Amino acid sequence: MAKNPHIALLGNPNSGKSSLFNLLTGLNQKVGNFPGVTVERKIGKLKIQQKTECNVIDLPGTYSLYPRRTDEWVAYKQIMSPENQEEKVDIAIVVADASNLRRNLLYVSQVIDLKIPVIVVLTMMDIAKKRGVRIDIDTLSREMQVPIIAVNARTGKGVDQLKSSIGILLQTDTVGNDFYNIHELAEDAIAEVKKLDNTLSNYGAIHYLINHESFQLNEEKQAEIEKIELKYQFNHTKVQAEDIQKRYQKIRLVMQKSVEENSPEKQKKFSEKLDDFFLHNTWGYLIMGVVLFLLFQSVFWIAEYPMNAIEEGVGYVGGKLGEILPEGWVTDLLINGVLAGFGGIIVFVPQIMILFGLITLLEDTGYMARISFLSDRIMRKVGLNGKSVMPMIGGFACAVPAIMNARNIENSKERLLTIMVTPFMSCSARLPVFTILASLVVPNEYIFGVLSLQGLVLMGLYVLGVAVAMGVAYILNIFIKIKEKSFFILELPIYRQPRWKNILITMIEKAKVFVFDAGKIIMVISLVLWALSTYGPADRRKIIEDTYTEQVSKNPANTEEYELLKSQALLENSYAGILGRAIEPVITPLGYDWKIGIALVTSFAAREVFVGTMATIYSVGGDADENSETLRNKMASAKRPDGTPVYTKATGYSLLIFYLLAMQCMSTLAIVKRETGSWKWPVIQLIYMTAIAYFLSFVVYQLLS
Repeated sequence: MAKNPHIALLGNPNSGKSSLFNLLTGLNQKVGNFPGVTVERKIGKLKIQQKTECNVIDLPGTYSLYPRRTDEWVAYKQIMSPENQEEKVDIAIVVADASNLRRNLLYVSQVIDLKIPVIVVLTMMDIAKKRGVRIDIDTLSREMQVPIIAVNARTGKGVDQLKSSIGILLQTDTVGNDFYNIHELAEDAIAEVKKLDNTLSNYGAIHYLINHESFQLNEEKQAEIEKIELKYQFNHTKVQAEDIQKRYQKIRLVMQKSVEENSPEKQKKFSEKLDDFFLHNTWGYLIMGVVLFLLFQSVFWIAEYPMNAIEEGVGYVGGKLGEILPEGWVTDLLINGVLAGFGGIIVFVPQIMILFGLITLLEDTGYMARISFLSDRIMRKVGLNGKSVMPMIGGFACAVPAIMNARNIENSKERLLTIMVTPFMSCSARLPVFTILASLVVPNEYIFGVLSLQGLVLMGLYVLGVAVAMGVAYILNIFIKIKEKSFFILELPIYRQPRWKNILITMIEKAKVFVFDAGKIIMVISLVLWALSTYGPADRRKIIEDTYTEQVSKNPANTEEYELLKSQALLENSYAGILGRAIEPVITPLGYDWKIGIALVTSFAAREVFVGTMATIYSVGGDADENSETLRNKMASAKRPDGTPVYTKATGYSLLIFYLLAMQCMSTLAIVKRETGSWKWPVIQLIYMTAIAYFLSFVVYQLLS
């Protein structure tokens, strides 16, 4: 056995595998992606008897050893032929749902026949008992010829026994007999493959005959297996079908000896009764809408307080540092670069934790699967599927965690489509922009005395974002040439109480992934934007400094006013300001001037930076949010060189549409790069979202001018 053995955690989807992983490893785990794919990879540490430290790999859920989807292939190859031989599986823990034992035992029997040391963990025994299923674990263990342990992931009952069994297997490294003698299906072919690799079991040889092209084998061995296939006319489909049929026959006999079940006609399951209501053709969609509305609102309601506390805390620290440290570029870099960038990262953490906590809550209770089921029919019409709905809903809070959540979609094309359109959802960062622009151009009036006109405009923006996302998904579905069949096969798990410890661990892990992975990229981008806004050509800066120094010397009483004017002039002549002037001819058809151009540039750090940028440009001192009314007044009174107002109805609505549709979030681009593994897709996303935003903003401005 290896010095640090690798334990693979296997099982069907919704069998309780992830909860067991969290129970075994706690927070001592790392989350990333498997090499070459966006399927989530979890590895944790587990100590056995304080002596041996094991690596526990949580593999994606799968129903059998005949893979179809990307995540199933990941689990399959990790067991059969891992890319990194140092991660070869030493022990397999197969998690089986006791309330759906017959289906789960198929996968269990297949793993057993690979001749890997196996421990079977039965979960959801309480649910099985309620459904009238009584399992004789000793008899079942004897029939399956492997250790079988009942574990309650909620209470931790059975974990010590599981660890003890792992310790015994580490010392003995023993395996049982074949569960089913597959040798008879292809006796000669199996024998010849085993001559090429004598470490293979009979069942392992069958899988080499079926899927050897996907394994890490040299060309000579690949060619030899091809010859064996041709020599014995090995029929993949026939062997696979007979294998599954024979296994179910044996499983039926095993269950007759070890399991007692009440007749299904004697009771209608509690979950089925609930599904009559939650999956109703009419009420089901209404309930789903209410649940999603509450989820969406809760992210705002709950996250508002910690986010405000973080912003105030960062502002307080920045203010104190400004008082303590001497003036200079180092202090400016520390406060407006490093601290501001750090604040821009951690301010998203409450939303990420709350969003994933609520999503995990829905998953644990079993309702998430119902949301996917109900929305699949709508989503499939534009090239998505039911699992796309949660990332898109999450995008209303923040696109970053929402895109991270898209990895739950197995089909690579549908996952990519979801990632590409989720940023069209109006995230919370857009709200400050929407609020201040709507207050400028939309009358503060009420329809029927109760419906706010400004509120209706805001709601219309959210609806428009969804509509554009659906339209773009439909078009991208035509152009993205990924030929992967999509089978929306979804098991509806039973309803159950949430596991709070599992929810807490998930929240912490998702926050860690964001801060330490995407956060590094965001920090670099923030520092670059600080430099662009702080520095400019030396000759221009010298002229400005000299001019305002002279003005102050002549009128010392107006020092504060001159400092604000100098700050504005320096901003205009910074590299960001020069860029604003440079793009002014491009944005003029949208109704924007160079000052708005600077805001468009700086908003790439985060959309809400628009408000702060406007505050600086229009010489409003103090925090932008605390002086929002003054800022509105300044923006409302802003004039163009010809004396006409800058923020007309045409310009205001044009800006609203632009900020709704444009990709102005570098953190989102960074996370898209991380999830797709390439800069290709974020660059495409940046180009087409900007093009759509530009075109529709142009149309709106021209129509309203």
